Amino acid sequence: MSRSSYLFTGIFGTFALSCLALVVVPQVQIGNLQPQVDPESGEAYPIANARKGRDVYAAEGCFYCHSQQIRDEQNGLDIERGWGPRRTVARDYIFTNPPFLGTMRLGPDLTNVGTADWRNEAKEDPRKPARRNAAWHYLHLYQPTSVVTESNMPPYRYLFDLRKIGGERSLDALNVPTKAGYEVVPKAEAKELVSYLLSLDRTHPLNEVKAPAGAPAPAK
Repeated sequence: MSRSSYLFTGIFGTFALSCLALVVVPQVQIGNLQPQVDPESGEAYPIANARKGRDVYAAEGCFYCHSQQIRDEQNGLDIERGWGPRRTVARDYIFTNPPFLGTMRLGPDLTNVGTADWRNEAKEDPRKPARRNAAWHYLHLYQPTSVVTESNMPPYRYLFDLRKIGGERSLDALNVPTKAGYEVVPKAEAKELVSYLLSLDRTHPLNEVKAPAGAPAPAK
């Protein structure tokens, strides 16, 4: 066998081994993951929801500054910060394609922002609400520094309309200064985005991962 044949065999073997280790084995391990079903209640986790809002989240580039992955205690302080009661695993993302894992955290992680006890800032300042409801998110999107003084998030005011009040004020109208007789209301895109954020809850117990001792218990 010539030297070129050895070289070709070595290159092909390296490529084949890499493909096996990085593609085939992970596919066998997690490629066919299905929702976990509670044998007593029949409840399945996860479920697919808020897809339109997820598209808005992607279009607005929210994943550039926010991650959606909770690291374990050995690799970070995410659980200690109160971003989640357990680390995230592959099963959490089987209905999200692609998953918005993120690479930077210019803003807080949003893995569990829809849960009742998501308390990134409330842990440090009890005056701040532990739960961000729809009204909070609308105001945060429209004028971030009005709810988080030190926020460096840009305002997304184009997701809202300035509308003349006809009769009673809209239930979704923001409590922000505006000219007399007008109100600021969220567009459909803002409503879909907020619905998506409020759906983010990866605190469900899973067989393949245990919550660390002392972690905050997920809300019921």
